[in-house]
Amino acid sequence: MPDTTTAAPAGRTRLVSGPGLLLVWLYGVMVVGAVSRSAYQISTEFDRAPLAYALSAAAALAYAFITYSLVRGGETARRAALVCCAAELAGVLAVGVWTLVRPDSFPDATVWSQFGMGYLFIPVILPITGMLWLRKKR
Repeated sequence: MPDTTTAAPAGRTRLVSGPGLLLVWLYGVMVVGAVSRSAYQISTEFDRAPLAYALSAAAALAYAFITYSLVRGGETARRAALVCCAAELAGVLAVGVWTLVRPDSFPDATVWSQFGMGYLFIPVILPITGMLWLRKKR
């Protein structure tokens, strides 16, 4: 019986191997963290910091899409994940600068505040490593 856990679907390049497996795992952890955080904050205290909580939800969506694309595999998924990683990095950098320049705009932190400092800077490191990996898998 063939091992279906390592086989890529017919015609698709496997993206989840070696460092790609670590990327999927880290993005999966970030999905859980960002979804949990934003769902709780939006449902209990949205009026306190709507921008921060909406940005955390947007981060969760980006992480979920990238995770799905990496697991799916194939050239189209690779390109989609690459574009989403670039958009994620742009978001992290923009929000990171914004939270340092205008901290009063964020009464509460987002996943991307201060370049992801509350998440050990993983939000700024992850898209860079993701883009490098996805370019290598081209």
